[in-house]
Amino acid sequence: MNDRRLLLVHAHPDDEATATGATMARYSAEGASVALVTCTSGELGEVVSDDLAHLRGDQDALGEHRRGEIRAALAELGEIRHHWLGGPGRFRDSGMAGEDGNSAPGAFAAADPAEVTRAMVEILRAERPHVVVTYDENGGYGHPDHIAAHRAVMTSLDPAADPDYAPELGEAWQVPKVYWTTLPRSILKQVEEAGVEGFEPFTVPDEELTAMVDGRAFHAAKIAALRAYPSQVNLDDGEFFAKLVLRPEFALEHYLLVRGDRGPGSGPNNWESDLFAGLA
Repeated sequence: MNDRRLLLVHAHPDDEATATGATMARYSAEGASVALVTCTSGELGEVVSDDLAHLRGDQDALGEHRRGEIRAALAELGEIRHHWLGGPGRFRDSGMAGEDGNSAPGAFAAADPAEVTRAMVEILRAERPHVVVTYDENGGYGHPDHIAAHRAVMTSLDPAADPDYAPELGEAWQVPKVYWTTLPRSILKQVEEAGVEGFEPFTVPDEELTAMVDGRAFHAAKIAALRAYPSQVNLDDGEFFAKLVLRPEFALEHYLLVRGDRGPGSGPNNWESDLFAGLA
């Protein structure tokens, strides 16, 4: 394909760099059109930097700060078009599962499904992506906003392709391929060696996965993007996440194809190495 268009949908600023940063950097460098949808500003994120302690407990200030962080992060990944679902600040961070924020006014996890679908359809029709990437039905690890982002994408695909649905939002568009971000089961050995438990429910057997994007050439860009989030990420603390991120394997990003035709693959699991594989 000469004109390749990729759209990724994430819940909060920094999610895109953590899960798909190398993929975004690689395709941007290759000249593909790469767009990102962020669903909330992450107003309830835990501020890890004491230098930013003044943001703790001030949701609006933290949301505004993280909107600035994502601009810096995306600049590290290449030419990325960015959309806030519904506009900046329309949907708010819902917090971790079971917290009061799950049902607070404006919380993304409790948003009107019709409004969310309309906002997502408008972006899908504007971007007209060949490939869409988002989370699985568990949101990767159960965060309500990740689950809501998954739902926002999956419930909007058919309306986006239906010319009778909200024609004022643009010409109908059917997305050829949809992937969910995943962690391969084989990563458990590394995780367990680091003394971290509880990852297995969030992994997928390697043989069930569809694609692996090798972004090791863009590992430095992924690291730089994460460093643009000092409110959320500390890669110098020596903790498990920092150790994991700094390994080149962190730039091997895995996916499960859930809509569309699988393209040619290779290796023992016949994984695609290109998310656009099989598209004419």
